[in-house]
Amino acid sequence: MSSATSTSATPRVHRLPLAGVLRLGRPSDVWFKPALSVLASVAPPNLTLLALGRLDLAMYTMAGSLCALYAHNRPYAARARALAWVVLGMVGGLAVALVAASLTADAVVLVTVGALLAALQKALCDATRIGPPGNVVLTFISSASLFVPQALGQVPGHLALALVAGGWAWFVGMAPGLLRPHGPERRATAGALNAAAAYAATHPTGDGHPRSRAAAAAAIQAAWQALLATGARSARTRRALAHLVVRAEVALAAPADADPEQLRAWARELSGTGPVPELHDPRDGDELLGVDAELAAPARPFRTRFGPLAPIAVRTALGCALAGYASLALGIGRPYWALVTAASLYQANIRLTWSRGVQRVVGNLVGVLLFAAVVPLAHLGQAALVLVCLAFNFGAEALISRNYWLGSVCVTPMALLITEFTRFQEPGRLITERVVDTVVGALVGFLAAVAVTNRRAGGRVEDALAAVERCRERTARLLSEPAPAPAALAAARRSLVAVLTDLRATVDAASGEWWQRALPQERVVRAEQAGHRTLAATVRRQARAEDVRP
Repeated sequence: MSSATSTSATPRVHRLPLAGVLRLGRPSDVWFKPALSVLASVAPPNLTLLALGRLDLAMYTMAGSLCALYAHNRPYAARARALAWVVLGMVGGLAVALVAASLTADAVVLVTVGALLAALQKALCDATRIGPPGNVVLTFISSASLFVPQALGQVPGHLALALVAGGWAWFVGMAPGLLRPHGPERRATAGALNAAAAYAATHPTGDGHPRSRAAAAAAIQAAWQALLATGARSARTRRALAHLVVRAEVALAAPADADPEQLRAWARELSGTGPVPELHDPRDGDELLGVDAELAAPARPFRTRFGPLAPIAVRTALGCALAGYASLALGIGRPYWALVTAASLYQANIRLTWSRGVQRVVGNLVGVLLFAAVVPLAHLGQAALVLVCLAFNFGAEALISRNYWLGSVCVTPMALLITEFTRFQEPGRLITERVVDTVVGALVGFLAAVAVTNRRAGGRVEDALAAVERCRERTARLLSEPAPAPAALAAARRSLVAVLTDLRATVDAASGEWWQRALPQERVVRAEQAGHRTLAATVRRQARAEDVRP
């Protein structure tokens, strides 16, 4: 058996990285959108409660207000649905937590409920690919609510507050669409053009580093997904943007024939509110027939997405439960802090989970120092407390796209100040409890991730390889035909880009897992190279077909 297909029977343990974990990246192109959205969503309910002298109810309104953080990368038709589901999910988790809190005061039972809720929220967020901030905000609200004194008769009123605030958050999330209705899909298309331009400029022969090539393929796939999620009213704009995504896709397949500067120029035109650049190429009609067919195709059954997530869900349940129990054993009065810390760690693999743990601990430790610095100002009165919290809300979302730890520097004092909405507390005790719970949650949560192995990761690489090989063979058969249908050839090329993108993501996830057989790296490299050669051949075949078309 060749080394390309063989795997070692010896489990591998990867080194845990430290270099680069805290390095700051470029801010997100739309960093200000979630920052402004959360400010516009949180401020009116909190200021209203302040005026009424009922800041003790802010926990429930914030449950709904924080839903404005989600779905900023989705077209507005899809965002409306996504935000509605987020609000329902948030209120559903809050309902379970409040009912549990009203029925029992047993801290062990409450931690167990919180851990199970955290695992469910993690699985649902990953399965739906809702995107940042993922399950962490949902788990923060439901876990904190478990330890708020509650009577069963109060639950409906508190849920109503959350629903009203959630409705306002939905409006805040949708409001930018009134000014720029196609902003998300324009940004996704611009991202695909820029990524393709960067790849074409750096690797004009098409034999560049697979990660650079995979990044361009992922951006193109994200752009197609954004276009497929637009509503019927966006059909004209969708088709204009699809012309541009086709250009990015062609540049990925044949970088030597691409003009990086032209691709970047189109991307710049999409960044404003001007018209979408109009391209006219007879081949695009064939391309867009394939897009219309994909829109009409049945969606993948939702239940099939949960299988690969089982190890992550088990890690979350076990880690959150053990972190909460450890916090209780140490006599900490807020075990949900340790629970939420553990819940925030779990990423696609052990290596990423470790990196997130380091970022979480560093961010929280710096955050408690910031809390100590601002607490005298916040204690000037309840109005000052609310305003400082709003400032940290904005800062967290403005900074978190640079690196998770930097956002946590603002999240930590904000979470500490929220606990003082009912009454001011002794800062030293809050700081001590938060530091202990952060360390306990991160340590116990990571140990749980190590204990729950994910042996299925290697099998998913084999499945992804098989999918690439099948798709490449189908495309090659089309290429061998004397006159393949242009729409079929275009659809086959897009399918091949999709499976190559999935293969790279699956390999990256599996490469960071422990206790599994060595991955068939040489076979992966050969499959990627063969797939991209087939993509280039498809582009050349389509170009020749266009040259001979009357």
